[in-house]
Amino acid sequence: MKEKRKTAADLRRMKSKREPITMLTGYDATFARLIDEAGADAILVGDSLGMVVQGEETTLPVTLDDIIYHTRAVVRGSKKAHVVADMPFMSYQADIAEGVRNAGRLLKEAAAQAVKVEGGKDIAPLVKRMVAAGIPVMGHVGLTPQSVHAMGGFKVQGRTVASAEQILEDAHALEDAGAYALVLEGVPVELSRMITDALSIPTIGIGAGNACDGQVLVIYDLLGMIQGFRPKFVKTYANLAGVIKDAVATFKTDVVEGQFPAEEHTFHAAERLLGTRQLEGLESADEDRLLSSLYGVQG
Repeated sequence: MKEKRKTAADLRRMKSKREPITMLTGYDATFARLIDEAGADAILVGDSLGMVVQGEETTLPVTLDDIIYHTRAVVRGSKKAHVVADMPFMSYQADIAEGVRNAGRLLKEAAAQAVKVEGGKDIAPLVKRMVAAGIPVMGHVGLTPQSVHAMGGFKVQGRTVASAEQILEDAHALEDAGAYALVLEGVPVELSRMITDALSIPTIGIGAGNACDGQVLVIYDLLGMIQGFRPKFVKTYANLAGVIKDAVATFKTDVVEGQFPAEEHTFHAAERLLGTRQLEGLESADEDRLLSSLYGVQG
């Protein structure tokens, strides 16, 4: 029997039952399988892939086709986790009809279960149209990376009364428009607590303290694969950067010194196949048997 994925409704029920939600970013089938098997509730195919996978300085260059490609891989690699696809910069801001069509592509072509959009009351009409079209929408307020230039960099938001009131107003507008969950990024814990208590939909924090209904991290940050600057809100649970570099360095040494491949990594042909016998002229069944023998595979 095929395992059932968590849905938007499941995440809402988790809030009502006070069950913390765990969400991680994922960009390929291998990571998706590992995240899924470890029990995460949701996988976000974030436009953060622009920075951690593509090597860009911001998320802005990521295209809709990029997100579709990576979401397909994540869906294939996972079985139980709720899969959310980020809508990249300028895939929804210019026009409501275009935004709905592009969101539909993420469900239709990439098999995502939901989309995530950044912004507040200004995009509430778009969220309402998406929801009316049957597209589950996760909102995102506070520090919104797609507005990095307008914000003057990746800076904590909501530290003034006016800014906090604006974010709270944006959160209410998204809930009223039909969003089923809300990411709170880069805001003071006092504000995230106020928003979480005020909304009936779950809040998922990143750099928003422990008052939210759930937490999300970039998987590469969690695993210690990103070196250099580390945001204050990131906790690393492993040091894979060191492990990977050590493994690669050992591989290089083994190759240079002739230690790899060793005998246990090497195929041998059966003696009866050595000599003048060639593949040419063999029937397909004979060819299959010959190749199986050469590679040590039993037919």
